[in-house]
Amino acid sequence: MMNFNLVGRLVSLLFFSIFLFSFKDKDNSPYVVVLGVAQDGGAPHAACEKTCCINKWNNPNLHNKVSSIGIVDPVSNEVWMIDATPDFAEQLHFLTSNNIRELKGIFLTHAHIGHYTGLMHLGREVMGAKSTVVNVMPKMESFLRNNGPWSQLVDLKNISLSRLIDSKKVYLNTRLSITPFKVPHRDEFSETVGYRIEGPSKSLVFIPDIDKWNKWQTDIIDIVENSDYSLLDGTFYDINELPGRDMSQIPHPFIVETMKIFKNSDKKDSIFFIHLNHTNPALDNSSNEFQNIIDSGFNITQRGNKLNL
Repeated sequence: MMNFNLVGRLVSLLFFSIFLFSFKDKDNSPYVVVLGVAQDGGAPHAACEKTCCINKWNNPNLHNKVSSIGIVDPVSNEVWMIDATPDFAEQLHFLTSNNIRELKGIFLTHAHIGHYTGLMHLGREVMGAKSTVVNVMPKMESFLRNNGPWSQLVDLKNISLSRLIDSKKVYLNTRLSITPFKVPHRDEFSETVGYRIEGPSKSLVFIPDIDKWNKWQTDIIDIVENSDYSLLDGTFYDINELPGRDMSQIPHPFIVETMKIFKNSDKKDSIFFIHLNHTNPALDNSSNEFQNIIDSGFNITQRGNKLNL
């Protein structure tokens, strides 16, 4: 005769086990973490004594690290970094949790100083790294191989360059992939790319540096509509930010322009602005501009933000 009490206990145990398994999976989801939010020079910015920087110099808690993100798989304890910034040392420490996690590789977007010069820390003067994988597009690879001091990193095998192909997916492990895609920008030394990162359930697009959206043959609306999160170039808030400068020579999409494009989109809450210039009032969470962005349904990246994949 069937013991219904025993059956009931077994059923309860089964459902409890399923619950724990589901909770564990959710808790161990891979994620992207924001390592820095500022334009190449950071904030405070060299030689800046204006109101946007003056109060930050003596307070490290107010310093905005240079734009970078990390990819973390808490199951395998593997991490990857997109862009090696001048703040590489602190960002690596934060990302690897004091060497508990293993840096599996670095992906570079382009050859402007805020995006690759942190590679210097991998050299003999600092880490003396052993074949750290640095993923690069063809022109970026040529630039690093043929120009010192970066060529020394290659010659001494501190770094191992791995060539990327435009729009070709790279599998990081069984749960994560990343795809580079070219974007128009000021390409004196290398091409410029953004990245699409895909996890088990969500995707994220990272475009920290680009010229005006209408210079790109790809429709940014399609990119955002087909991504769960979009970290987009927010270098300048509007055209009035740099009096006396010809803004056509630094043609980033203004935050107000991007907000206008997505004003009526139900995906605007998935947009996070990143790579903010030190002059950008959106770096100040007490400013009217910051509040306008938030009130309009958009987001400003903050160091430490985690976005589950």
